[in-house]
Amino acid sequence: MSSIKVQCVIKEKNQIGESPVWEEKDSTLLYVDIAGKRVSRWNSLTNQIDSIPTEKLVGSVVPRQSGGYVIAEGTRFAFVDWAKRSITTAAPVDNQEKPNTRFNDGKVDPAGRFYAGTMGLAMKPDETDGAVYSLLPDHSVVKQLDKVHLSNGLDWSLDHRTFYFVDSLAYTLEAFDYDIQTGGLSNRRLVYKTEKDEGLPDGMCIDTEGKLWLACFDGGRVLRIDPQTGKRLQTVKIPAEKTTSCCFGGKDYSDLYVTSAYVDMDADSMAKQPQAGCTFKVTGLGVKGIPPYSYAG
Repeated sequence: MSSIKVQCVIKEKNQIGESPVWEEKDSTLLYVDIAGKRVSRWNSLTNQIDSIPTEKLVGSVVPRQSGGYVIAEGTRFAFVDWAKRSITTAAPVDNQEKPNTRFNDGKVDPAGRFYAGTMGLAMKPDETDGAVYSLLPDHSVVKQLDKVHLSNGLDWSLDHRTFYFVDSLAYTLEAFDYDIQTGGLSNRRLVYKTEKDEGLPDGMCIDTEGKLWLACFDGGRVLRIDPQTGKRLQTVKIPAEKTTSCCFGGKDYSDLYVTSAYVDMDADSMAKQPQAGCTFKVTGLGVKGIPPYSYAG
């Protein structure tokens, strides 16, 4: 087994770094800073970072097949034209009955729909104001799941029959039967519940062996979980307590990129964790990820 190495590769700190996506053609990592209200692209070859500011808190970003990106920002889906540096509304999400919510994590499904979930701004453990929506290629929006505490990491099994989903304030990673024709979810079941010292389950991704990599906020780690058995297979410690999300990238998708946050940390905590808010690259895991899907609309 090769030795695992964790290195800080993006030193520009994010208040809440999230939604990392590897872009193979440019060897870039795409990500957002939710509280910093920006979408960024880090070029791994030149180490340059290019960012575009967003109007509201931006939960996630995904590539778009026709070029540019799609973001889940505030209470809308929006298109980002990187060349023109412009952001235009794709579809507002009507949430009048739950006004104090915002978009959080999101990802494109194997059929090219952009799934993104919402969360209550108050982040109260007893509130279930969050939901999961999908932006279809025709720009219409479907609510796929309701009564969520804090919608977070999501991904699909390699055979496209299962949808995996994290509800952070319920401390759960769950699975659903997933219908690729309709995008519908059914047969909800528990896969994993984080233990006390593991913190809040946050963003996640899948590897080529069908195992899930789950970032743990306030846990300073990424867990590898077998969704078939619900067992934790591996723990990778990250030198930032507020570990937020992860994705595979780099040459043949064998590197794991991990984002983090420094939001709500005092000077003392920042002194103890100088790399809080940075983005890390984990090498030597001995597994690979799969390329991300792009939004088809």
